[in-house]
Amino acid sequence: MTGSAEADAGALAGGGAVVSLGDGWESDEGGAGSGRRPEEGAAKGVVAAFGQSMKTLRLREGLDRAEFGNRIGYSAATVASFEQGRRIPSPRTIERADEVLRAEGLLCLWKEEVERAQYPVFFQGMAKLEKEAVELLSYDTLVVKGLLQTEEYMRALLGMRRPVLDPETIEQRVAARLARQDILSRWPAPLLSFVMDESVLRRPYGGKDVLRGQLEHLLLTGQRPNVEIQIMPLSCEESAGVDGPFTIVTRKDGKQFMYAEAQGTSALQTDPEQTTLAAARYGIIRSQTLTSRESLEFIEGLLGSL
Repeated sequence: MTGSAEADAGALAGGGAVVSLGDGWESDEGGAGSGRRPEEGAAKGVVAAFGQSMKTLRLREGLDRAEFGNRIGYSAATVASFEQGRRIPSPRTIERADEVLRAEGLLCLWKEEVERAQYPVFFQGMAKLEKEAVELLSYDTLVVKGLLQTEEYMRALLGMRRPVLDPETIEQRVAARLARQDILSRWPAPLLSFVMDESVLRRPYGGKDVLRGQLEHLLLTGQRPNVEIQIMPLSCEESAGVDGPFTIVTRKDGKQFMYAEAQGTSALQTDPEQTTLAAARYGIIRSQTLTSRESLEFIEGLLGSL
């Protein structure tokens, strides 16, 4: 699947098919896959062009990198990375830069394209669907969903990747994942449901301090009125989720998409019959788990045992 996120989503909306996202892509959840740098391919040109535009406007204002960086909250080295297309700024950073450089919206025109460039090309369609979701249902068995991860947990997962990721790529992945978490607080609030296996909460990726912070974050996030977190206990003798993790996204127009990934391969299922069955399967999974209240109490118990 190639092209822009709009093209990806448009193609998905029209048919009933499994859209393979290919082998060797880089999972945005921290999973398997050989991966690619976000600045490779078409994204490289977008990020480079934005960086050159920002540099031109900075020089027009007579600011050196250190002074400009101080005004937008970054070091001179980071500003250099932005301008050279080696690092991707957040939408808020672009807005601040536009204001400081008196660009009158010129830099803000790049926001959507630059934001898309944060993601591996094969995740761009899914990232766009998350931004359009009115409902998102997620079942996870290996790691905490990226939308719920703390920054420390993200860094721990990305640091375990093989082949090893360079520090700059890790920073880009962290920034992209944090940007996705806007779904938790945006308005109108989408309905978000997360089910995860108990084993996910017991594995101390990055050490006990990282796990403690992650569990505390889940407790806080689980108190949001539009978020439900449920745990599938290890003691459960039945599970409709034996085929593995998946995510179902529903858009405002009612169209549903099922996303699944495993060992460097992922796919978006768009067939209405299959997405309906997946939603039904998710309902069964939820019925087999602890309730939301019981799940939060369970997480509190795990915290107390660390």
